Amino acid sequence: MSHTPVHGTWEPEPAARWEDAFLTGNGHHGALVFGDPHDDRVIVTHHTLVRPNGGEHARPPRLAGRLTALQDRLLAGDTTAAEHFTDGRPLQWVQPFHPAFAVRLRRPAAGDRSGYRRDADFATGEASARDGDWTSRVFASRADDVIVHHVTAAGLTLDVRLDHRLPGAPTGLRVGQGALLTPEGAALSLRARYPGSDHAFTGVTRLVVTGGRTTLTPPGVRVEGAEGVLLLTRVRRHPGELDVTAETRALGALPPSYETLRERHLARHRTAYLRVTLDLRADPAERALPGSALLARPHSPALLERLFAAGRYHLLSAGGFNPPRLTGLWTGDWDTAWSGAFTHDANLNLQTASAVSADLPEVTEALHRLIARQLPDWRENARAVFGARGVVAPAHSDGTSGRSYHFSREYPLHLWTAGADWLLKPLVDHDEARGARDPRTAAALAETARFHEDFLTRTDADGHLVVVPSYSPENRPANASWGTLNAAMDLSAARHALRTAAAYHPGTADAVRWHALADRLPPHRVNADGALAEWAWPGLRDRYDHRHLSHLYAVWPLEEITPYDTPDLAAAAHRALALRGTENDSAHGHLHRALIAARLRDARRVGDALARVLGGDHFHASLMSAHYPRRHVYNADAAHTLPAVLIEALVQSTPERLVLLPAVPAACPAGELRGVRTRFGARLDLTWSPDGARAVVRPTRTVRVDLRTSDGAARLDLVAGEDRVLTVSTR
Repeated sequence: MSHTPVHGTWEPEPAARWEDAFLTGNGHHGALVFGDPHDDRVIVTHHTLVRPNGGEHARPPRLAGRLTALQDRLLAGDTTAAEHFTDGRPLQWVQPFHPAFAVRLRRPAAGDRSGYRRDADFATGEASARDGDWTSRVFASRADDVIVHHVTAAGLTLDVRLDHRLPGAPTGLRVGQGALLTPEGAALSLRARYPGSDHAFTGVTRLVVTGGRTTLTPPGVRVEGAEGVLLLTRVRRHPGELDVTAETRALGALPPSYETLRERHLARHRTAYLRVTLDLRADPAERALPGSALLARPHSPALLERLFAAGRYHLLSAGGFNPPRLTGLWTGDWDTAWSGAFTHDANLNLQTASAVSADLPEVTEALHRLIARQLPDWRENARAVFGARGVVAPAHSDGTSGRSYHFSREYPLHLWTAGADWLLKPLVDHDEARGARDPRTAAALAETARFHEDFLTRTDADGHLVVVPSYSPENRPANASWGTLNAAMDLSAARHALRTAAAYHPGTADAVRWHALADRLPPHRVNADGALAEWAWPGLRDRYDHRHLSHLYAVWPLEEITPYDTPDLAAAAHRALALRGTENDSAHGHLHRALIAARLRDARRVGDALARVLGGDHFHASLMSAHYPRRHVYNADAAHTLPAVLIEALVQSTPERLVLLPAVPAACPAGELRGVRTRFGARLDLTWSPDGARAVVRPTRTVRVDLRTSDGAARLDLVAGEDRVLTVSTR
């Protein structure tokens, strides 16, 4: 039995549903692996695969000429004025994410299974299965950007084809397939053109067959009496036609060896995955259980260990060309909920919450790439809706367009101005951790600040600036419409964007103006219930039963409100957290609550939120999660956010502060967290138990920080290259 944490999961049966298929990905290509010895299916995905629906041509509404009149009406007390601030279009979703096809290997039945098992190895990125002498191994190579699939058995006979017939595939999809024999085996291709579009996607699979005989069986091939088959697959989305011959030739240039390709991949994947690990001293017998059996034990430390490992693995695997979508990098169905979009008003931000602390710069870089591609569209949003310079991020995007066109009366997402700050926050955190400011982040922050310079022009009776219109995703006041004034999130985001932009441009006239503007924003409001109000405008009443906690943005991910620096506001934020309902029990709502509770040192609420997710049947056998209880709606929020919750409960950092064991849930009485990356330029290993805790801090730069533990506050002087050992009481 294992006495160390398990870096993988396994099942005793093949996946019957695509949601239970094991996952591999390199941030560009993804694969869902079923592991069926008689119908070995691998569904291929790619971040760029979105179905045209008109969104590629959609523009933000041109409303800037009406902005002043709207502001006048809202400031005069017209609580429904923003309902008419639209160009009258119906709600339009962004282009939906979809799968490409299944690489399908059918094998004649060979009697009863003999020792069947399928595994996902997080440290290698491989999904594998075995049954008697049959083995199947799959990974998405980080080195060569190709899905690598190797099947072996004695006298192997297979029918191989690329199958586009996946759930929800549109009937108007125009599909063409090709198959040809090659000296080493065969090559298969599949091109699918979207209905009514010049865009298509094309996949090519190279087969390297060892032994036996290969014959054409259009649209596939038949392999008989082989020792093994290596399949290398790529897919591309493109306008017009793709040169299949060139794609086949490119695959032909790769080494025809699974082991060689695997070693090249491991050099990048294994190192990244093993940077941070969690050991909760779980029962070795529980660690040995298959994932589906472990999920039936929601109070098990072994389950938290495995979900932490799986969450980091899936987050790493989904981050590359883009950061993770609502479904990460994977789907087996064309009817993906909420278009499988990048949802910027909570979901993407929660999923990337551990990118810095869990030492996954691959994910931070993917976020950089998404923002860089979309900045021109963000500028268009600012000009069209607000008549302003700078940038405004949309609440939803498909990875291609960053234009703000997904909105409606009930969801006036085009009015939301906090998105750019929230998306840039992990990039700022990353810069703090490495001790250098990225010019890309500096430039984007400056554009965010310029937007606020142009937008923040109206004042209240006390001379404070007013954010008008303002929107708190995805809620509304109890006595007003959705578009209103001074949402707490908008105030915090504006303050943070202006001050952070100033810090990135020290000694400039811009910095002076941005600081002055930030100082003119109003303070937060505490309502009659003693809670931090979601809208800092007199008379607007809170509506508590909602899944989003946008108004507590100042607590997490910002550090504007903390128990150490602003205790009164922290108490009001804690009261707001206590009053917040859970609405529809969405996983992202529970874990958002847990992140805020951890910042407020509330271990009980962290534990309660985790228990609601673990006890609510939110995880599939793949250890990918669902949006709702009872595994309803495949969604990566819980899977990718859970590692961040556990890290925040154990270690928190800013450039000036280290907090140890702020909110340890009862389910984690002892353990070891290794490799955590802090924002003051150190890596940290932490061991804790009921008898005490020990932290080893490995600084890469010389710095003085404020240390907070259960023993109180102290100053911690760190010297680059000199490890410091800290002991902490846990009683």
